[in-house]
Amino acid sequence: MPEKKADLLQGTLDMLILKTVALGPVHGYGISLRIREVSKEILQVQQGSLYPALHRLEKRGWLLAEWGESDNGREAKFYRLSARGRRQLAEEEQSWYRLAEAVSLVLQTS
Repeated sequence: MPEKKADLLQGTLDMLILKTVALGPVHGYGISLRIREVSKEILQVQQGSLYPALHRLEKRGWLLAEWGESDNGREAKFYRLSARGRRQLAEEEQSWYRLAEAVSLVLQTS
């Protein structure tokens, strides 16, 4: 039986994108591939969600973008984390761990 794909919790896509881009400059398709690979195929970000999120994060100043050539020779927009984005990622990771701990506590009750 194939494993069910997980729906992203509201607000987690931004954090996942920031974390992925923190690893180094990457284009949009590369971001979705990294998220899918690192999550062992459980998280799959659709283009219809990814590109609006990238534009939103760039507009907020959390991502910087420049055009370059991808591995297949096509022109692509490469994203990297700004200093503001790095601070935002740290805040979002801290909030995520607090939330995960709280959910874990509830699940451990009997």
